[in-house]
Amino acid sequence: MTRTRATAFLAACLLSSRLFATTDAESILREARLTPTLRPAVLEATIRDEDARTPIRIGLKDGVISYLFQGQDRELLLRLGGESTILSERIGGRTMPVTGAKLHDPVGGTGLSYQDLSLGFLYWPRPELKGEEAVRTRACWKIDLQAPANETVYGVARVWIDKQSGALLRIEGYDKQGRLLRRFEIVSAQKTNCVWMLKQMRIEGFEPGKDRAVSRHYLEVTGQATSR
Repeated sequence: MTRTRATAFLAACLLSSRLFATTDAESILREARLTPTLRPAVLEATIRDEDARTPIRIGLKDGVISYLFQGQDRELLLRLGGESTILSERIGGRTMPVTGAKLHDPVGGTGLSYQDLSLGFLYWPRPELKGEEAVRTRACWKIDLQAPANETVYGVARVWIDKQSGALLRIEGYDKQGRLLRRFEIVSAQKTNCVWMLKQMRIEGFEPGKDRAVSRHYLEVTGQATSR
């Protein structure tokens, strides 16, 4: 399974080892949403593209995923709830919510948006189970979620969840005309202290109506931090 994936968050994260018996879309998603913070951890990571690297530290604890941008005095805080998330940004000791159109702004020179890092897709309403489909030989549930009324860019998010582990393997975001805009996919995972963790996630951007990616970024976890 080291070449498959299992995160529940782009950011990424700890993998579940539960077996799934349910076939209800909301129940499947609920389990996947909880995966990243089942065990506290602090991870050293990098966001990179062909031109630049941004070192970050990812914290997982008490239902919160934090992204500390090294050398920027910037930290994103994603608080996970049962039915929603709250994303905020702390800069220079001041914490402000991140909502609305700002979700699609780039973060800290990474080329990724707040929406990319928060994966708020997972909390969109009206999940619909679309059947089963394999992702890199792993049997997955395929689920569609409809964008909320205040979402200005996306119309539908499609997620693939490993039937055995309950972990997210792929997410695709489509515009309101059904054209692919974004794809998140785990490239590899690693096992540390008997826990599966993300090793590398690829985030691709697409021009509407085109099959070829126009941007490609990677979130890479290099190991567990010794202190925070």
